[in-house]
Amino acid sequence: MLRRMHTALPTPGKEEIALLPQFDRLGLDRIELVTTAAAAERALSELHRASAWGFDTESKPTFLKNEASDGPHVVQLATLEKAWVFQLHDADCRSLVAAMLARPGVHKAGFGLGDDKKRITAKLGVTPEDVLDLNTVFRQRGYRKDMGVKGAVAVLFNQRFIKSRKATTSNWANPRLTEAQLVYAANDAWAALRVYHALGLA
Repeated sequence: MLRRMHTALPTPGKEEIALLPQFDRLGLDRIELVTTAAAAERALSELHRASAWGFDTESKPTFLKNEASDGPHVVQLATLEKAWVFQLHDADCRSLVAAMLARPGVHKAGFGLGDDKKRITAKLGVTPEDVLDLNTVFRQRGYRKDMGVKGAVAVLFNQRFIKSRKATTSNWANPRLTEAQLVYAANDAWAALRVYHALGLA
């Protein structure tokens, strides 16, 4: 009996992605920093209108051996129109974010969310509901490697998603986030939602 061969679809490499035109990102005019319960309530009222959210978190990086992270320090949620960057210093704001993430019936789509979910459960005391790791969807569709947001944007939009290495390793626990941090964090969540819709999952 002949064994059917399943050929994995290729994941674009760094060199290929570097040649693509740039993916348009959200500007600061469509990004809201949320630090208080009142602001979180306003964000919640807008987010409730959407059936799916782009989702990601950021944590202050650890550099020492055996150093444990107390993140996440930032949670990002996005609709197609806007993104919110929630800081978790305020206890009431933190509680509202936890309630949002635990809300069933809304897909929360992102990439590589296993660690994010564990940290949220440890820090916020809730299990995020209806979380969709888009890497899983790509694997189901024949891509062998984890796609990540860069690969997904390249495959679906034929464009290059820019991620700042400096922002990646910046201090996300800082009470005052920079504009570069806000743009980085918001667009990770927003691009994930764009991918979610492009995959026909909505």
